[in-house]
Amino acid sequence: QVVLVESGGGLVQAGGSLRLSCAASGRTFSSYAMGWFRQAPGKEREFVADISWSGGDTYYADFVKGRFTISRDNAKNTVYLQMNSLKPEDTAVYYCARGRGLYGEGGAAQGYDNWGQGTQVTVSS
Repeated sequence: QVVLVESGGGLVQAGGSLRLSCAASGRTFSSYAMGWFRQAPGKEREFVADISWSGGDTYYADFVKGRFTISRDNAKNTVYLQMNSLKPEDTAVYYCARGRGLYGEGGAAQGYDNWGQGTQVTVSS
């Protein structure tokens, strides 16, 4: 069982930026894809982005393309989500998750088997 700890959330004005981090425990971080999801109040959890084990492949939800960038540093066991041009509708709890294999599962939540506790992102208008 891997432990994932997100950080970097907070309150930001529309148009601003935040960088989320997710630190993973253990020695197998580089063997798995990683993903970011989010859940807004009253809504279901939704896929944001994922990245393959090496960082060579990334996949984004349409609503964040061109604004968010996922990256990873396997030496630090950490995955990042750089969020630019934030909008009020980006307000949500953001979760990182570990994939079940080397590559992401096209955004399917069942493709991830370990989840962090989440970090709150609030974008004011």
